[in-house]
Amino acid sequence: MSPTMIIVIVVVVVVVLGLVAFLVQSQKRRHLRERFGPEYDRAVEDSSSRREAERELANRERRHQKLDIRPLSDEAREQYRARWSRIQEQFVDQPGEAIAEADRLLTQVMADRGYPADGDPAQQESDLSVEHARTLEHYRTARQTLHGHEESTADTEELRQALVNYRTVFDDLLGKPEHAHRSEGERR
Repeated sequence: MSPTMIIVIVVVVVVVLGLVAFLVQSQKRRHLRERFGPEYDRAVEDSSSRREAERELANRERRHQKLDIRPLSDEAREQYRARWSRIQEQFVDQPGEAIAEADRLLTQVMADRGYPADGDPAQQESDLSVEHARTLEHYRTARQTLHGHEESTADTEELRQALVNYRTVFDDLLGKPEHAHRSEGERR
């Protein structure tokens, strides 16, 4: 084989390997974008590089896989819905206490679903981001309002919006009824 032919073969192999690496990276990026939605953009913005952000998101997925995340029973879902109704009623007379109670309720729902709920708030957000990225910003905003209210006083409209944000996350965390999960599995 001539030296020119060897060079051509090496160049073709390098180009093909580069193309394969590019396609794998593109597929990984697309997966992370679909999985994390707006959280992907937030991670990239908060990170020093896209690669570092993608590595962080992949680490979140790996950690999440080790958690024992489970759906709530229909009975637990109904009990939580009843507690939520009481929180909404409480909001009329005690809006600040109502959003604090909403935060505690979400923490309990997370724990019952299998999320570590007694640790670092940033880790809670990271764990939630894998399956609940689309509502995570609602959670962050509500918690900021709660902490702002604890330090000073948020006005009633800010507290109302915090309650709406908590409700969005609450509904997302409750998920589908247990019998709906079984029905989906039976249809497959």
